[in-house]
Amino acid sequence: QVQLVESGGGLVQPGGSLRLSCAASGFTLDYYAIGWFRQTPGKEREGLACTSSSDGSTYNVDSVKGRFRISRDNAKNTVYLQMNSLKPEDTAVYYCATPGYGFTCTSRSRFWGQGTQVTVSS
Repeated sequence: QVQLVESGGGLVQPGGSLRLSCAASGFTLDYYAIGWFRQTPGKEREGLACTSSSDGSTYNVDSVKGRFRISRDNAKNTVYLQMNSLKPEDTAVYYCATPGYGFTCTSRSRFWGQGTQVTVSS
């Protein structure tokens, strides 16, 4: 059974950094693409980044490129999102998700974690 659990969120000042973790259970990450998303109440979910399973390629949307970096540690069955130079507009609930075994970063995500709150405020 595919399960994902996010952690590492919290309150941080503008310009600060956070490292989010996405821990997988019920499967091994080696053959799964994992993406990071965020959502603010009343707004649509926004995709941020994805790491592929086939070759480890990473993708970022322009809004966070240069500030956020996704990475994976298959030995720890964990995917990370390193967030630097945080801005108040980064405040959101952050989720990790996967489309499932054998799918790619371009596929629709099917399995989601519960989310972790990130608040950027002075």
